[in-house]
Amino acid sequence: MDGAVRSGETVRRAPGPWTPTIQRLLRHLHAQGVRTTPRPLGTDEQGRDVTEYVPGEVPTYPMPSWVFSDEVLAESVALLRSVHDASVSFDRAESVWRLEPREPAEVVCHNDAAPYNMVFRDRRLVALIDWDTAAPGPRSWDLAYLAYRLVPLGPAAADSGPVPDRERRRRLELLCRAYGDIGPADLLGTVVERLTELARFTRARADGDAELLRHVDLYLRDADWVVEHAPGLVD
Repeated sequence: MDGAVRSGETVRRAPGPWTPTIQRLLRHLHAQGVRTTPRPLGTDEQGRDVTEYVPGEVPTYPMPSWVFSDEVLAESVALLRSVHDASVSFDRAESVWRLEPREPAEVVCHNDAAPYNMVFRDRRLVALIDWDTAAPGPRSWDLAYLAYRLVPLGPAAADSGPVPDRERRRRLELLCRAYGDIGPADLLGTVVERLTELARFTRARADGDAELLRHVDLYLRDADWVVEHAPGLVD
């Protein structure tokens, strides 16, 4: 949301009150051995937030079909789990977050874990980028959005073509099993809540922007789709 630009081997974006917290979070993740996040590099002479540039391919819509492979799904879930587990010990005292923390604040959520914020090399996941909207929240909040984008759940998310419900069910079970501690039925409920909140957040930012308002409609339609199809996606 901040017009990030590449400058040499760095990425720079407009700062905000949350910038020191995000820089400290990324340092913490690296100290915990999580190397699948960009290294924080402080601020530049213009006060912009600076992180390392991670070379590779960041897929965009329409997504290539390989993004929806089981390998990418498993790697994405493993990355998210490692980030969540490492974030538990992050000192949140005096932290400032761009988004409001959500309860139960079990971990620090990325809040936009999706293929368009992932870097791949040779179709292997190497990094999760764009951390400016990270904030404390429940593990399921992040996992629900990843499921929405990668299972995928809903017609808008499945822009590479129609996906049979039986295949979505298989991939949803794979995602939950890979992460652990949550079942498909509970996660689907969070997906609906997540999409409804995303629609509210996007509408608040739209200010009459037709494209953003179109996304609001897409999120709400996909939320309705999840409710309608939920019986066929769980045991």
